[in-house]
Amino acid sequence: MRTTLDLPQDLVTKAMNLSHSNSKTSTITLALKELIRKCEISELKNYRGKIDLDIDLNTLRKRS
Repeated sequence: MRTTLDLPQDLVTKAMNLSHSNSKTSTITLALKELIRKCEISELKNYRGKIDLDIDLNTLRKRS
């Protein structure tokens, strides 16, 4: 999808350097993927302690 954006050059340059990306497109794509990943992880953390998993790791690993 082609989109025109007005982005601060210093932020784009810094992001490109930190991500070792050669293009603005790959830098923005990586940034969007990371944002989505972080938000999904944050949503999963809301379930901490609310799901009872009765798992015995020794049984799963076939230990006695």
